[in-house]
Amino acid sequence: MVPPSSMDVTVGESIVLTCQVTHDHSLDIVFTWSFNGHLIDFDKDGDHFERVGGQDSAGDLMIRNIQLKHAGKYVCTVRTSVDRLSATADLIVRGPPGPPEAVTIDEITDTTAQLSWRPGPNNHSPVTMYVIQARTPFSVGWQAVSTVPELIDGRTFTATVVGLNPWVEYEFRTVAANAIGIGEPSRPSEKRRTEEALPEVAPANVSGGGGSKSELVITWETVPEELQNGRGFGYVVAFRPHGTAVWMLTVLASADACRYVFRNESVRPFSPFEVRVGVYNNRGEGPFSATVLVYSAEEEPTKPPASISARSLSATDIEVFWASAKEKNQGRVQGYEIKYWRHDDKEEDARKIRTFGNQTSAKISNLQGSALYHLAVKAYNTAGTGPSSATVNVTTRKPPPSQPPGNIIWNSSDSKIILRWDQVKALDNESEVKGYKVSYRWSTQRGTSVIETNRTSVELPLPLEEDYVIEIQPFSDGGAGSASQQIRIPKTTNAYARGAGPSTSNACTLSAISTIMISLTARSSL
Repeated sequence: MVPPSSMDVTVGESIVLTCQVTHDHSLDIVFTWSFNGHLIDFDKDGDHFERVGGQDSAGDLMIRNIQLKHAGKYVCTVRTSVDRLSATADLIVRGPPGPPEAVTIDEITDTTAQLSWRPGPNNHSPVTMYVIQARTPFSVGWQAVSTVPELIDGRTFTATVVGLNPWVEYEFRTVAANAIGIGEPSRPSEKRRTEEALPEVAPANVSGGGGSKSELVITWETVPEELQNGRGFGYVVAFRPHGTAVWMLTVLASADACRYVFRNESVRPFSPFEVRVGVYNNRGEGPFSATVLVYSAEEEPTKPPASISARSLSATDIEVFWASAKEKNQGRVQGYEIKYWRHDDKEEDARKIRTFGNQTSAKISNLQGSALYHLAVKAYNTAGTGPSSATVNVTTRKPPPSQPPGNIIWNSSDSKIILRWDQVKALDNESEVKGYKVSYRWSTQRGTSVIETNRTSVELPLPLEEDYVIEIQPFSDGGAGSASQQIRIPKTTNAYARGAGPSTSNACTLSAISTIMISLTARSSL
């Protein structure tokens, strides 16, 4: 009654081919479908084919996510024990074009390539344009290239690729497109190398400097192989003293060269030179880079720093001072190197730190307390270090007290907290206590406030909103000593802080509460 209809569809669509009959319900009925002469196996081909209908008089076929391979003739066959009927439908599937064929390089120059190809199947939708892609040993995959004509229509099967690099091996492929989409690319063409040409790219980042006495060091970035444009690639290095007219030239017959050193006793230390670097290959010379100023190698500083002195800041820190040398022609100074070692150690095991620029003092940390140290200072530059200053000696201070404050107690008044603790006594090898640092903060905050005192007590405002976290630490000439364990003082409620009036028989005033003292040891935790 409803046979399947021929259809014209696009890749990716889903359709239903109907197949509905009337029959004697006393007879069993069987539907089968074949595609291009082969019976459809719904178990095996279930990704695309499915029987639908929901009643014994319908055997519709659903085709999901149609692909080009599903184009062809579909036959629905209906059988009973006494009869058999068939109906046929043709399915046309339109999709992106197939790959073009036989991409050929007909002619090639230093920057162009003439290509031709044959069209592939259009898959029932006319080709509207072609795109040409190229690949070289230096490219990341396939890249679209410029062509003449710029837009290649579907009726054109030849084009000229332009803008190629000389002396580079290329291969090409073609991609077709139609109204439905972009097709698969063709197979690559043969590989062909473009012809040679004069170099067109000069070296980048020409610079230099450093080296040894009487040397001029010149450096640059090498030109990539794909931009060398031919065989026999090399560099021409040109230089002259700043302000002179005659260039000195050196040819480096290596494509990998990136450095040249000119050595001559006439080269004065740290003298400016004008420098430029050019390129050439078998076809001739290419461009030079822009001219830059490069300085010859400098000599090490010839004078030691003067007026060396040092002082102890703590048990772990010292500070050293010096005066820079003022003599002319003593060599450019980039900074100073400080060498220091403990008296009980060997000088060859000394540690070193460096300063930069005109700095004439330095702090040295992480030292041992009550120890004698020797120090010497040298000026340095790119050529090396100069002569050493005279050695100076300094002894670090005694270490700070190792015993933390103990027997910490606190009590409250009507507006403050009073903290008290026992005096810390330094050992014989420790520096005397000069005072205490009391650090406190709210329990949920990171910011810490610090009070310094030379007494063994301190007053703090009442903690009304949050608990206090408090730590007490002695300090001395040797630095900060061992801190107490953190103690927590609970917050005071607003009503408690304001004082409660005697409104009930159990009420008491803040002044009465303030007579209660709570004692805490340093190891207590609240």
